Amino acid sequence: MTQSIGALHGLRVFDLTRVLAGPTCTQILADLGAEVIKIERPGSGDDTRKFAPPFVKDAEGCDTSESSYYCAANRNKKSVTLDISTKEGQDIALGLLEKSDILVENFKTGGLEKYGFSYDQLKERFPGLVYCSITGFGQTGPFAKKPGYDVMIQGMSGFMSLNGDPDGPPLKAGVSIADIMTGMYAAVAVNAALRHREATGQGQQIDISMLDSMVAFSSFQGMNYLTTGENPQRMGNAHLSIVPYQSFETEDGNFILAVANDEQFARFCEAAGCTLHQDPRFATNAQRVRNRADCVSAIAEIIRQQPSAYWLDLLSSRGVSCGPINTMKEVFENPQVIARELKVHLPHPKTGEAGVPLLASPIRLSETPVRYDLAPPLLGQHTEEVLSDLLDLDQDALATLTAKNVI
Repeated sequence: MTQSIGALHGLRVFDLTRVLAGPTCTQILADLGAEVIKIERPGSGDDTRKFAPPFVKDAEGCDTSESSYYCAANRNKKSVTLDISTKEGQDIALGLLEKSDILVENFKTGGLEKYGFSYDQLKERFPGLVYCSITGFGQTGPFAKKPGYDVMIQGMSGFMSLNGDPDGPPLKAGVSIADIMTGMYAAVAVNAALRHREATGQGQQIDISMLDSMVAFSSFQGMNYLTTGENPQRMGNAHLSIVPYQSFETEDGNFILAVANDEQFARFCEAAGCTLHQDPRFATNAQRVRNRADCVSAIAEIIRQQPSAYWLDLLSSRGVSCGPINTMKEVFENPQVIARELKVHLPHPKTGEAGVPLLASPIRLSETPVRYDLAPPLLGQHTEEVLSDLLDLDQDALATLTAKNVI
């Protein structure tokens, strides 16, 4: 477990996010050293606490009340329960904002105005506040007020039209990629706004939408449409512009063959004992793309004659790019994944020193490494600590607020 000050040490985030896009953003900021105060509804908290099973296991292997889903995006945060629909809750929130640098929220567009926490309501009082709004469709446009959900955005953005086998239905990704990519774009934007504030002292609002993020995520496929006016077709596991660059069935399973250039294709053919690279139809990548069906069919016939391990060992030794299609179990048993410490354990109130297993951050900084200090918090775990430390509330005041269900 890494103890680090972190590149964002000294910054405080007032976190009004829930589910996945917003919490992904604030977890990135927390990993980088910011103090993240996660505001949750008393008695219920983040919706994802109930997105289960599976649950985190305790030291005896029994289910706790903490969902694995919630734990995926909430480490290094402090949970404070606060009802911002009440006058007392709003006063406390304003007190915490006085001591915060960043507000991140993913309410529906305009949803915070009734509580007094829209950007326009706060910007004069907190001119240096970096205010990040994450929504389904953004702050403007005909869909601005509509809620956005990951699978809906995957469909509307065109992503699903690109995903799946050519003769099959459109498919969504196996993870909530619209949420996660939006959270990542938001974290980048927050850091850009912090740089601007450092230079000018001025905060600003960041408008990040899931639809915008996934349209941008279309990358070269979106550019292919803009260039040609033609809808890209689903390719399954194949690549639009490179052949062979896909999965192939072997004698006992499947593996990935990713030939990136003509020299590598020649090495593949020599290793496989064939002369496909000498065929004018397949000699160059452009020709292989034009004659995709024949090329892939010929390669597939060769590959299915041997097991996956045979091809992985042989081709890797010849410098041909290839790899297994791992299950999650195989991923976390992979020596490279182990060497890169992509699984971490943090002590947790429900599991003791055995800790809760978590996915590590992929960010590696030589001088300010990411931190792994706090396990995903229990609901309201840090309420008294934060309110007493930052707002000087004593036990009597906390007890009164608790009795009123404000905290």
